Amino acid sequence: MSHADPAAALTRLLAIMVRLRAPDGCPWDQVQDFASIAPYTVEEAYEVADAIARGPDFPQLQDELGDLLLQVVYHAQMASEAGHFGFAEVAEAICSKMIRRHPHVFGEAAARDAGMQNRAWEAQKEAERADRAETGTLAGIPVGLPALTRALKISRRAARVGFDWPEPGEVLDKLEEEAAELRAELPAMDKARQADELGDLFFVMVNLARKLDLDPETCLAGANAKFTRRFNQMEARLAARGLAPADAGLAAMEAEWQAVKAVEKD
Repeated sequence: MSHADPAAALTRLLAIMVRLRAPDGCPWDQVQDFASIAPYTVEEAYEVADAIARGPDFPQLQDELGDLLLQVVYHAQMASEAGHFGFAEVAEAICSKMIRRHPHVFGEAAARDAGMQNRAWEAQKEAERADRAETGTLAGIPVGLPALTRALKISRRAARVGFDWPEPGEVLDKLEEEAAELRAELPAMDKARQADELGDLFFVMVNLARKLDLDPETCLAGANAKFTRRFNQMEARLAARGLAPADAGLAAMEAEWQAVKAVEKD
């Protein structure tokens, strides 16, 4: 583990960003703006999550965290150039927020259990939204979040004010209702209506995950990994018979798929 000075390393990174954006710096970096860099910021966050999911892979995680930190520095530098704020203001703002949201640690309030602290955290965030003139239960939920994550946040907010199904079984009933509505739209081939009904189905599934205390992104990631694993094994079994999936036909692929599932269950 390195004993490098964090302050010196950060100062160096900030200086590198200034140099890249300078008139005699990098032509690509000079022309970027918040909108053009935002997709990279999201991508780097996902790459951090991927490095954690794979072990975690600590050398890779170190590298990806550096890439994500660069994104923060990049946005702060562009804001500084426009006269809005700099990296120091970003850091000070999050320091103040963390102290404000943890009075039981940095103030005189008594320590709370996890449940009480979660409620206090949410109350503090609601007060901050009110200060920003963000009114309404669903105010302030970022529109740029992945759809499943945003749906989970929306449903959690609605549930906090009592707009929720009492039991998971009732959500399953609603899921069947939404599936029937989607099925009814299949013959007409109206893509807009199908998309609307499919969206409703997804949203109810997110609510079901919440009621079961599961994260929908994690559930879907697990399903993706399982399908990928089984498909690769099916493909390998076909290859051993001298067949490619596209040439084998659906019946042969399904037979090998079921064989793979049977092996996993043993």
